[in-house]
Amino acid sequence: MAPATAKGRGTRERIVLAATELVGERGVAGTSLDAVGERAHASKGQLYHYFSDRDDLMRAVARSTSDTVIAGQAELLAQVDTIDGIRAWIDAVVAMQEQREARGGCPIGSLAGQLAEHDDGAREELADGLERWESAIRAGLERMAARGELRAEAEPALLAQRTLAAAQGGLLLTQVRRDPGQLRAALDGALETILAARRDGEEPA
Repeated sequence: MAPATAKGRGTRERIVLAATELVGERGVAGTSLDAVGERAHASKGQLYHYFSDRDDLMRAVARSTSDTVIAGQAELLAQVDTIDGIRAWIDAVVAMQEQREARGGCPIGSLAGQLAEHDDGAREELADGLERWESAIRAGLERMAARGELRAEAEPALLAQRTLAAAQGGLLLTQVRRDPGQLRAALDGALETILAARRDGEEPA
């Protein structure tokens, strides 16, 4: 349940932010409640007031991380109903990896590797984040289909699933190989699949 007061909401948000930062720096296993309290300037009592235990806090981190990833792409994802829009989204996510020197991978994917087999609640939060990401891509492709730009047999849901899978695989390879070209290749492959689903006689934009 969300805190009833603005002060309470601020304290809770500060705790989640501190925990998220520490998980990014040290990983889930290396993040203790004591460290979170110190970073957030919150007492142990405050931590247990807003979160039942460490797992509950990690679920909040998973939710916050998913929210941040989706919000960071929201404007671009709203435009993936054209080939140019899809290319712009691809260019943006690849550019982000270039800026990060191919470090960090996907924040949602990184947490999944640490939390999914440990806590089902955290896994569900991360699954919801991926579903929202996929849904945004699917919505754009469905708009293309509604305008008659895709073949009648094209399946926007399947194309969106393949696109997200390409993004996740490309991000992992980029992180491990320290090469943003891995993400570019994976997403270009997804784009080729979408282009192949366009109606006959249409030239790619």
